[in-house]
Amino acid sequence: MKKGFYVFPLLAAMFLISCGPEWEPLFNGRDFAGWETYIGVPDPSVDVPGMERSEEGAYAQPLGVGSDPLKVFTVVQVDGGPAVRASGQIYGSLATVREYGNYHLRLEVKWGERKWAPREDKPRNAGVLYHGTGDFGKGLDVWKISHECQVMETMFGDSYRMGETFCDITASRAGENERYTFDRTAPAVSFGHNLPAGPVCSRNPMNEKPAGEWNAIELLCCEGVSVHVVNGRVNMINTNSHLVVDGREVPLTGGVIQLQSEGAEIYYRNIEIRPISRIPDEYLK
Repeated sequence: MKKGFYVFPLLAAMFLISCGPEWEPLFNGRDFAGWETYIGVPDPSVDVPGMERSEEGAYAQPLGVGSDPLKVFTVVQVDGGPAVRASGQIYGSLATVREYGNYHLRLEVKWGERKWAPREDKPRNAGVLYHGTGDFGKGLDVWKISHECQVMETMFGDSYRMGETFCDITASRAGENERYTFDRTAPAVSFGHNLPAGPVCSRNPMNEKPAGEWNAIELLCCEGVSVHVVNGRVNMINTNSHLVVDGREVPLTGGVIQLQSEGAEIYYRNIEIRPISRIPDEYLK
């Protein structure tokens, strides 16, 4: 895969820091050029014509890359402009073909009305996944191994490990059975599946808007650090991003960007990215 935004000459980097690079649209508003779809195993409640089921009515295989017969991902007009609609009917990924590292990503998201099994009675859920690597299906049987900036009702900005990724977050908790919460004043805690803290850390503060309104999400990623920003406020900082390969820690500092379909209708728009050579101090302090 082509990679972007990793190495810059010294003079160019100094110019970018002082003046700021231009934003590059990742979504052209017409089609999914530069993106690919991966659709997972449908819930039994979904009718996919021609797709085989077991005797119990369950589907055994994912639809896979480039197969989206129910149009889980489409380009639509919302509030006077183009947007990506993820129906939520089947779990899936809209992923950049290109890999990115050392960048500032921004986009807007808004919930739709529909909810689907197996989450029709649960909070609306989706997410922005970054540093995606390897094959689809390695993260919860659908997504690439990655980190997640959670997009879920009351949880915008939560940090989640999609598959076998790891990071450190300054975090605290009220009790041994409580979930950790991002806390700038606390010691660093390591997060990942099979670690004592688990794979998820809660955002702080909660800064999302009500369902039906657009929320602005930003990700600033540079080397092993990533910052989640929701509606202009930092509510998560991850450090020491890595994988463990053959018992050895390997830095995870770039990869594809994925937009989730996960049981709830959601719209994504104004998806833009620009390179950075460092994360500005105002985001880290």
